[in-house]
Amino acid sequence: MTDLRPWLALKKVPGVGNLLFRRLVDHFGSPEAVFNADPSAMGEVGGISSRLAGVLSHFSLSDAVSAAIDHELETVHQNGWRIIPMTDPDYPPLLVQIPDPPPFLYVYGTLPPSLLSIAVVGSRNASGYGISTTRKLVSDLVRKQTLIVSGMARGIDTAAHHAAISAGGMTVAVLGTGLDCIYPSENQRLFHQIAGHGAVITEFPLGSGPDPHHFPVRNRIISGLCHGTLVVEATGQSGSLITARLAAEQNREVFAVPGNIHSPKSIGTHHLIRQGAKLVIHAGDILEEFSAARCPEKTDAQPASLPVPELSPEEDKIMARLETEPLHIDDLVRQLDVPAGRLSGLLLRLELSGLVVQVPGKRFSLAPGMEDRFLRKS
Repeated sequence: MTDLRPWLALKKVPGVGNLLFRRLVDHFGSPEAVFNADPSAMGEVGGISSRLAGVLSHFSLSDAVSAAIDHELETVHQNGWRIIPMTDPDYPPLLVQIPDPPPFLYVYGTLPPSLLSIAVVGSRNASGYGISTTRKLVSDLVRKQTLIVSGMARGIDTAAHHAAISAGGMTVAVLGTGLDCIYPSENQRLFHQIAGHGAVITEFPLGSGPDPHHFPVRNRIISGLCHGTLVVEATGQSGSLITARLAAEQNREVFAVPGNIHSPKSIGTHHLIRQGAKLVIHAGDILEEFSAARCPEKTDAQPASLPVPELSPEEDKIMARLETEPLHIDDLVRQLDVPAGRLSGLLLRLELSGLVVQVPGKRFSLAPGMEDRFLRKS
């Protein structure tokens, strides 16, 4: 198992940004090796000044910083989240290809397997046309087993996530905050639903709030995770235009939906089309840009049965206890020796993942049909 402390520590060194972090890890093999390297060897890495080389070779965590890292790791563990470094096989392969990928990601949920992935972004103050168009396009893309990525913002983002989940698909939300700060607050339930049908991810540490400069920075992750970016509706100053520009810089496809020529909310998409973005009227306009092998059509009209997500050891124990009969939450607390608050969080994740259901009397049981799926998985 990767020791995450050196990863978090290197990110805290003044002067080490994402680009330099990657160069250092590529050169020395790991953050731990960076801290153990001779200062003279630092000069072999582009962008390292003699001052920074000295800082890195003599860097030691203060008690306060060390305690903060330990607290962060403990909070991540307690909530069932993960920190995935770029050297981990689970790190998204498309994201590692961009010039400045996050050294590690905070993840709630399960990162989906390799699928055709499309970012769907647009106006926060979306029109009815924008919302309905998003729902239709996303539903049709999901039928071709397309992963939908967005930013969980109001408007188009929220509509995209909801449509993907409703169609039985998988979706990923990229936050501009830490995992412990759900923004906007009205998307609290959606936050957990997304984790049950994909993942919520961020590069920002716990405690990071919705600072305005975070969102343009996170947009490179939205586009970097995807084969293409679709802008449904955007004003001339929309942040989604930043995502489209970043997608183009990352050599990914850019798509845009036309709108009313008199609507300010279509100025941005019309600008993108003039600049060479592909005009999209239906999902086929997107899908034809990619290999048919990447997007096989589902053979039935029903939402696809999602794979059983990877469970933590604690979640496995809960599922095993519920195999024979429904149990009251107090019985689970007693049998598993897990604090009630912790158990409630685990049950919520299992419930949102469609693995467990609550039945009358504060009892929980395996979801219908889950008995066979869980036993097969086991």
